[in-house]
Amino acid sequence: METQTLALAQEADYTLIALFFRATFIVQLVMLGLIAASIWVWAVTFTKARMYRRARANATAFDAAFWSGEPLDELYDQMAENPSSAYERVFVAGMTEWRRSLRDDGGLIPGVQQRVDRSMDVAIARESERWTHGLNFLATTGSAAPFVGLFGTVWGIMRSFQEIAISGNTSLAVVAPGIAEALLATGLGLLAAIPAVILYNKLSADADSLVTGLEGFADEFSTLLSRQLD
Repeated sequence: METQTLALAQEADYTLIALFFRATFIVQLVMLGLIAASIWVWAVTFTKARMYRRARANATAFDAAFWSGEPLDELYDQMAENPSSAYERVFVAGMTEWRRSLRDDGGLIPGVQQRVDRSMDVAIARESERWTHGLNFLATTGSAAPFVGLFGTVWGIMRSFQEIAISGNTSLAVVAPGIAEALLATGLGLLAAIPAVILYNKLSADADSLVTGLEGFADEFSTLLSRQLD
């Protein structure tokens, strides 16, 4: 009997595909969900990495135009219709409020500095939301995926114990296939969670750096406008 059991265990297929198809329906759903989450994590990562790279290139180009010595009114006229980058949108928001505060006699409506700052703050908040949109999914996957995988493992081990009780055989050769199927769920959970945590930290730091640069520009622009007021 033991020889026959050992022979059957040796003939069992332990490839990942075979383990998946031998698992119960619930465990298969857990595995498919974790695989989908892992794919989505990388999709978000590539999308954000491309977005941040383009944002840094646009920041460099705008910085060169802003400090080129060209009058700000002319720069505004060029960008006002269709601002194409975060820096341009913040600049246009500030300049738009500045122009709205001009009176017909050439004076300025009181409180213009505060209104310009608030306009740029609102524009920065919108850009920050756009840059960080989707990063919460990475954080959620990083924290929840191991537990989802553990759920699949617990469910698979319960099934193995049920098979042991039915067969009355507790040898490792009988238990091993079921345990392997169950542990595959935990492995997939870690496969989704570990990159999600690392990539979330990296992308969050990149987004914070971009927002900090945008806030620095807004402060510099506000300082230039305050000189005009003085």
